Amino acid sequence: MRGFRYVFLVCILSFLSLSVAPQAHAQQHVALGNATAELTGPWKFHTGDNMAWAQPDFDDSAWGAMDLTPPPGSYDPVSGSSGFVPGWTARGYKGYSGYAWYRLRVNVQDGQSALALKMPDNFDDAYQVYVNGRLIGEFGRFTSHGVTYYDNQPRAFPMSRGIRSGPTTIAIRMWMDSVTPLLQQDAGGLHGPPTLGQPSVIHALEDMYWYGLDHRDSSVSLSIAVNLFALLIAFGLFWLDRSEPAYLWLGFQCTQSMLYPVLVLIASYTTWVSASARNLLLNAVLAPLGYGMAVIFWAYWFRTARMGRLHRAVWSIVALLVVATAMTLAPFYGSVVPVHANIWLAPLIEVFDALLALLLLWVTYQGIRKDRVEGLLALPAVLLVVVAWYGGNGLAALHVQTYFYLFGVIFPLGLIADYVALAIITVLMLRRFLHGQRAREQWKLEIEQARQVQQMLIPEALPVVPGFTIESEYRPAQRVGGDFFQIIPHSADGSILIVLGDVSGKGLKAAMLVSLIMGAIRMVAETTHEPMAILQALNRRLCRRMQGHFATCVVTHIAANGETTLVLQL
Repeated sequence: MRGFRYVFLVCILSFLSLSVAPQAHAQQHVALGNATAELTGPWKFHTGDNMAWAQPDFDDSAWGAMDLTPPPGSYDPVSGSSGFVPGWTARGYKGYSGYAWYRLRVNVQDGQSALALKMPDNFDDAYQVYVNGRLIGEFGRFTSHGVTYYDNQPRAFPMSRGIRSGPTTIAIRMWMDSVTPLLQQDAGGLHGPPTLGQPSVIHALEDMYWYGLDHRDSSVSLSIAVNLFALLIAFGLFWLDRSEPAYLWLGFQCTQSMLYPVLVLIASYTTWVSASARNLLLNAVLAPLGYGMAVIFWAYWFRTARMGRLHRAVWSIVALLVVATAMTLAPFYGSVVPVHANIWLAPLIEVFDALLALLLLWVTYQGIRKDRVEGLLALPAVLLVVVAWYGGNGLAALHVQTYFYLFGVIFPLGLIADYVALAIITVLMLRRFLHGQRAREQWKLEIEQARQVQQMLIPEALPVVPGFTIESEYRPAQRVGGDFFQIIPHSADGSILIVLGDVSGKGLKAAMLVSLIMGAIRMVAETTHEPMAILQALNRRLCRRMQGHFATCVVTHIAANGETTLVLQL
């Protein structure tokens, strides 16, 4: 009996010890067959980096746990897509960046063929995948000098042909840039579970991602087409009307708006541009330039005074914004610029952004004061530009969805604001063009009337003076010129008076000044034929009525005997 009790007690203690002993590895049992399985874990997780952690016999029992099951109703705060798993910064590792490892032992059952592993489409920022201690693939470039990472893209890696069933250890070496938590919410590591299955099915899932990306990002391609069309119109209008620099700056802004999605597409579909270079070009170069161009465009549109000062103010702020933003991005942030510098860099960037927004609103206010109707018509477009600049980022920081889906196509709030603003600007441009056409038609009518007046003043039938042969040729550079001449014979003594001159400028105003001078010449010539007296009388009559213009004039008196008197007035 004592022996029986002893054996019974040993069995009970053994059972209790098995019940409370810590599990050496995180395990997930998978029955595949012809299907796939999401490896949600929970995985073992540890920050830091040690290549021994890739080995299957490593003891990770002291590591923390990281479940990759998407929480109900979760969505990506950046793209708005569902099934988002918050990263490690939201799960107990706030502020951490750098290396971290995930480990999971998978017990594959009913495996009938070779296996492949598809990594999640959303992650921060680069990874290497080890199966039973062997590297099977990576996304990003890991070197002794650091890690180069790219925009998220799906990757599937074939596992060893000998791995079909039984226990398998998967270790994932992650790396996240110190800048990433500044750019997006809940960053860090994997934002979804890897998927294990047959290669054909895994690659089909990968193809589905690309198809979905093509469909969802159709708005990006649409944005390129819209901005290309707009910049061609803007540059074309400027080519037709060089007097309207607003068209030129609208073309520059549309070029910037087109380059932005082009770079996004290149980064989304290729690994030609690293994510850090893409962030630097988009956020520290193209975005500030776009802000500055928008302010200058609207300033020219409203015909703001003191454009020289405005140019200097705008481009000085843009230059400071470029430098400050670049300091918060890789490769400068965390290496050249210390991490704690973001405490004052982030508010500084907000100040520069606010200054540009205030300048834009001030320009709009001046435009409304100058032309109330056009200013109020343009006000919605200006406000939408501000929303496109700041609304998306501000709402995303509040965890408010800033992406909307229409027929499966994703439309960011900023892009929608840009489309509506461009539509309003198109209507305003059409309105100004029609007004300009009416003004040009009126101007042509006035020019034609001035030409007719001038032709009446220029003698067509030259006087016949005994002893003289008189010929003339008058060809103005434009339809209405500023040149004039008069031939006035004096029948009493057979002499002739010739007046030849030129008014500064061309066009309608020059023609009106010519008409004024010609009338004055005729009146003065009735009382005297002395050249000096004629010029002095013209000066007295006209010097206060030229309004900033001037005229050169030469008066010649030829007596019947050929004696000539010539006086020139400059």
